[in-house]
Amino acid sequence: MVETTLDMIKQIDKRKFPSNIAKEYYDVIREMISILLLLDGFKAYEEGAHKKQIGYLELRYKAFSKSEIILIDDLRIVRNKIAYDGFFVKESYIDRKLPTF
Repeated sequence: MVETTLDMIKQIDKRKFPSNIAKEYYDVIREMISILLLLDGFKAYEEGAHKKQIGYLELRYKAFSKSEIILIDDLRIVRNKIAYDGFFVKESYIDRKLPTF
C-alpha cells in the first residue's frame, strides 16, 4: 500500500493539490512507523497515538535526525489541520518541506 500511495503522490499536481500531497506523505510515514512498532511488538492507539508513534521513533531509532523527527511531527500537525479544520497547504510548503520527494 505504501508503494501504491507513493506512486499516486507522484501523479498529483502539486500546484492544484498540495494539501493532498502533504496528507498522503504523512499517511505513508505513519504507516511505516506503525510497521516498525509492530515489528518491535508494540502498537499505539487511542488519543495521541500518532504523536506517541513519533516519540517512539525518536527514542528507539537514532538513525532519524532531529530535523527528520521535527518534519514528521510538522506533517502530523498539518495533516490534522487538513483533516479536521479544512486547512489548505500552499505549494510553497511542499517545495520547502518536501523538496526531495
